[in-house]
Amino acid sequence: MKTLFRPAITLFALLSAVTGIVYPAAVTGIAKMLFPAQAEGSLIVENGKPVGSRLIGQNFTDPKYFWGRPSATGPMPYNASASNGSNQGPLNPALKDAVKARIDALKASDPTQTAPIPVDLVTASGSGLDPQISPAAARWQAPRIARIRGLSEAAVSKLIEAHTEGRQFGLLGEPRVNVLTLNLALDRLGKP
Repeated sequence: MKTLFRPAITLFALLSAVTGIVYPAAVTGIAKMLFPAQAEGSLIVENGKPVGSRLIGQNFTDPKYFWGRPSATGPMPYNASASNGSNQGPLNPALKDAVKARIDALKASDPTQTAPIPVDLVTASGSGLDPQISPAAARWQAPRIARIRGLSEAAVSKLIEAHTEGRQFGLLGEPRVNVLTLNLALDRLGKP
């Protein structure tokens, strides 16, 4: 029996070192060499300080900013440690109530806006962390932002177009706008 313990413990220690230390260190080192920004969390830095990540949405509630897709990570929105879907089906009354409350909040934020509200402004994503919205969702919010910031709608629309990312590799996904980068560009315009 003792003859079995020594090789088993030696093999356990060796495999633990390889899979727990050597392999993760090698993969991290290679990632930092080939993809330095992504390996560090795709952080966005303004004035030498990290302000967020390109990969995780932020909770913008001030009407002078673009709002992102609702987060299902309650009670704190966009909490990566609580990332999950709401798992509410289309027949669930709680989903209907949540969507109605979001529609009411959007209409209250801009009573003059009569266009149909894009679905991604009233439904949460599977992860609850989406950093992007559709260009239609950004354009829907443009009149409110232009009015509050004293900008022309054309200037806000131009900003949206400049921050619209196309399909990945030209065919995967849908066009999208990163809310954080759009709001940072909006702040750089200098209006309130």
